Amino acid sequence: MYDLTGFQRDLLYVIAGQDEPHGLAIKDELEDYYEKEIHHGRLYPNLDDVVDKGLVEKGTKDRRTNVYSITRRGRREIEARREWEDQYVDFDHE
Repeated sequence: MYDLTGFQRDLLYVIAGQDEPHGLAIKDELEDYYEKEIHHGRLYPNLDDVVDKGLVEKGTKDRRTNVYSITRRGRREIEARREWEDQYVDFDHE
């Protein structure tokens, strides 16, 4: 996970939180979060990067629509990241 950009990490979280979202559903979620437009030229190359790293699988819904799902490795990477974050951000002990 250390070699991902923040945007790529956010892609993983969005994909992990949905049931095989397609690219436009991921784009919509990220636009809501970032409160600005996410261009296709940013979205799809980054999706391809996380697929190439084995963190996400890319499938097809129909001839025009790709769907994405988190892999076991992607889930492990998210869990490891959250454990690392918990070392530094623990609001339960304030």
